[in-house]
Amino acid sequence: MATKRMAQGFSDQVTGLVKTLRADAPDCVAAGAVDMATGMLLSYETVDNHPPEVLDLLAGATLDLFQGRTVVMIEDVFKERRGVSGDNHFFQEILVNSDHLTHLFVRMNEQQDVVAVVVCRKSVNVGMLFAQVRRVVKDYSL
Repeated sequence: MATKRMAQGFSDQVTGLVKTLRADAPDCVAAGAVDMATGMLLSYETVDNHPPEVLDLLAGATLDLFQGRTVVMIEDVFKERRGVSGDNHFFQEILVNSDHLTHLFVRMNEQQDVVAVVVCRKSVNVGMLFAQVRRVVKDYSL
């Protein structure tokens, strides 16, 4: 199946990723993909209608979580202290709980500038959420 996905164009791959996340993540109410290079929401699926401003804010918030000024400073200090060079990021996954929802943000394995976003009901089994999202992300080489 991964070979089929790799043969698709980037846009088709992103759309497929989001559809698969939405279908496979437990208690999922929304899924999306954010481009860290531009801060744009590449694709999304949700059970509710949301104003475009909210979706734009989600993309911006994801960018801040992973590449905000302070986060980049922390990563640079870690790289310097550990003698690591390269473009890989230390923060790969971030889990955020709100009053009624659980949000999981995961960098793609090969394309570190793309972050998959999954929003689930707060009652979700977090272990299953991580397992399913990691499995889906691993299957897609964006």
